[in-house]
Amino acid sequence: MNNLLSITTPAQAEAGAVKSDFGLDQIGLSNLHLAYWNLTTEALYEEATFRREGRIAHGGPFVVNTGKHTARAASDKFVVKEPTTDDHIWWGEYNRPMASDKFNDLVIRMQGYLQGRDVFVQDCFAGADSEYRLPIRVITESAWHSLFARNMFIMPRTADDCRRHVPEFTILALPGFKGIPTIDGTATNTFIALNFEQKLCVIGNTGYGGEIKKAIFTVLNYLLPLKGVMSMHCSANVGKEGDVAVFFGLSGTGKTTLSADPKRGLIGDDEHGWSDEGVFNFEGGCYAKVIRLSSAAEPQIFATTRRFGTILENVPYDPVTRQVDLDDDSLTENTRASYPLDFIDNAVQAKKAGHPKNIVFLTCDASGVLPPIARLSPQQAMYQFISGYTSKIAGTEVGLGKEPEITFSTCFGAPFMVHPPHFYAELLRKKIERYKVNCWLVNTGWIGGAFGIGKRISIGHTRALLNAALDGSLLNVKYRKDDVFGFDVPLLCEGVPANVLNPADAWPDPKQHAEKYRQLAARFVENFKKYAHGAPAEVIAAGPKV
Repeated sequence: MNNLLSITTPAQAEAGAVKSDFGLDQIGLSNLHLAYWNLTTEALYEEATFRREGRIAHGGPFVVNTGKHTARAASDKFVVKEPTTDDHIWWGEYNRPMASDKFNDLVIRMQGYLQGRDVFVQDCFAGADSEYRLPIRVITESAWHSLFARNMFIMPRTADDCRRHVPEFTILALPGFKGIPTIDGTATNTFIALNFEQKLCVIGNTGYGGEIKKAIFTVLNYLLPLKGVMSMHCSANVGKEGDVAVFFGLSGTGKTTLSADPKRGLIGDDEHGWSDEGVFNFEGGCYAKVIRLSSAAEPQIFATTRRFGTILENVPYDPVTRQVDLDDDSLTENTRASYPLDFIDNAVQAKKAGHPKNIVFLTCDASGVLPPIARLSPQQAMYQFISGYTSKIAGTEVGLGKEPEITFSTCFGAPFMVHPPHFYAELLRKKIERYKVNCWLVNTGWIGGAFGIGKRISIGHTRALLNAALDGSLLNVKYRKDDVFGFDVPLLCEGVPANVLNPADAWPDPKQHAEKYRQLAARFVENFKKYAHGAPAEVIAAGPKV
């Protein structure tokens, strides 16, 4: 906000009450109108409402419209190419190089843009394990983005902690600032540019909150594996006996929904590290997809959409009654809720637990041919991890239409991976073998036909299969060897019909299923050719037979 008239805002008197001694001049920000430091949720509500950044809906959530960008702009992400990190980066589609001088010029223009304007600062941490915790700073021009950072990351405990906070990485997010491709070397007016040497990420021309959280995830994906910590795009929960389960998967595959099990403690819903001590959450909050959210199937997540402190992104609402409509996809399929982790009743307060007993690779198979669950050998687990097969669901990235798009996103999170895929795969293999982890492939996609013909697998059936896998009972049933992929598929599971366990039986014509299955297998084989050079022979052999 460019407050040219010096209008007094609700939290102006408290703007510097918990200011860090490590000031904004450290990244060249000067001549600001006012910096609002570490405001509470209540104060940020007042500021965001005063600035007309959104509206308060029934029950208390703050509803915002992110404008043009209602999803991540994956093709607008850049990493500065410089000597200290050059050899470690997986250059290519997701890590496009940017020259240091272009980055510096871009930052200078952003510094100029902010002169005379208000900014909001949140000093926080990424990583629940104190040994690997990263102090971060998020600087935004919107109050609601500051609330988003407060929801999503781990907050300092006291005002003194805030004053002593020294960030080891800073995010500068300015939705009102546009890049100029001919000057900045960006692809469009939108950009997400990371500089690991300067420990700075700049974001422009997008109001989508997910860019802030995924930028920090990308930073941790670079730093932690260098320390032997496996960084994972996954949710995680823990049973009463201390048995940890990890759920890998892209957006739309069910990470958040399936990990929010009332019978198990929720460690986190999206990003975790796996050290020699166990699994720990990177974040302090959840960022759940809420389109067509059901109060019956997902009561805990549904309850957060009626609660003060939650941010609802691009969720339509009635301006008179202030009732939100979770079934309305007129703005985007990718409607989101950001809320603190402790809004979930069974959340694990420490945000960490022991080593996994089970790893689940979630895939949303839009072709409708994969079984709903399969048991994997360690070699098959590595093949599936490197492949990262799923279908992108409408709205999760800019440019996606209504129909799911088959994709292979290596490590189940290619847009956020910085090192080459085999680097992460080798880390994961060592941990699976060391801790004797059971590995599963779970399909949350379609059954009885491909998208448009079949239907999405019942969440009740998926939960029944997962419960059986996690409590160990699914290890004791009879299995069949899949003819194409070679993994083991259970022949029975209590509460799940036989034609769900064997997808071919649910298709009108089993021959069509077999043909579609072979086509999918061929795409696996073709995709894996990109990684065959660095993959062990036994992992390559664990792929499908066409």
